[in-house]
Amino acid sequence: MFTGISHLLVALIIIIPASAGAGEYVYDKDATIIGKLATYIISDNNESLIELARKFDIGYNEIVEANPGLDPFVPGAGSFVIMPTSWILPDIKVHEGIVINLSELRLYYFFAKGKQSHIVSFPIGIGSQGKETPVGSFRIVEKIANPSWHVPASIRKEDPELPPFVPAGPDNPMGTHALRLSLQTVLIHGTNRPFAVGRKASHGCLRLYPEDIPKLFKMVKTGTQVTIVRQPIKTCLKQGKVYMEVHKDDTIKPETYYKTAIDLLAKKHLLDKIDSGKFFRALRDMSGVPVDISPDASEDNLPAGVALEENALREDRS
Repeated sequence: MFTGISHLLVALIIIIPASAGAGEYVYDKDATIIGKLATYIISDNNESLIELARKFDIGYNEIVEANPGLDPFVPGAGSFVIMPTSWILPDIKVHEGIVINLSELRLYYFFAKGKQSHIVSFPIGIGSQGKETPVGSFRIVEKIANPSWHVPASIRKEDPELPPFVPAGPDNPMGTHALRLSLQTVLIHGTNRPFAVGRKASHGCLRLYPEDIPKLFKMVKTGTQVTIVRQPIKTCLKQGKVYMEVHKDDTIKPETYYKTAIDLLAKKHLLDKIDSGKFFRALRDMSGVPVDISPDASEDNLPAGVALEENALREDRS
């Protein structure tokens, strides 16, 4: 079943994006992985991973998981940063509408464009411990521009200084746009606290960066399906190689990760195509990026669809 152990070597594609923000990808049944990883070199001591996360439209959790050796606040000039901009798609029967994976704090939107299917993806903030965002199948029942916030009694009980009503504007924690789900009490909305994107910090709602929520709001329609899942481990086969993406999720018992991974690989008939050393290292590292766990893979443990280049990703300061 398993083969010999190999060294964990991560090679990255080095790219210069045309602009920050969510990428758009063509989707078909074979598009099990979207995006490409990148690297970035910190230019001075004033740059933080939190700022980089927002600049390249990734969540705080994603950039921290991918760079466990760096201080998120002061990584230091010259630090080499992995930009986790590649993802295995969540494992559901039908990819349509909005799909949210709570374990990776990320939203995927599948939509038709001409004769092709496309995907855009955004980082999100989700419910905190004890106020977890529910999983299930829902629909968007209302689109609200410039939402006001009627503060629930339960939240005012936690923070009595909050007013019962917050009008639309820069101080509104719902941001500029909101999408109400059929669950009614849960909305996908913006935020006036962008540093909370990529964190578990809400009362169950789903928060997008202020610059992302208008884009999603414009694309989706009332009635759009919303599927919310919790998948800390995702696997796929691409061009004969097996990839696995593992996320830290404190709602999942650590001892269940191994069984979950084995069950997923067995379900997809991939157990005889993996390297045991790479498999266990991926489970241990929980880097949140797709990792090649195939035996004798080129470039060893090469993340999905990436290659080596000469120059590091740097901000275009022109």
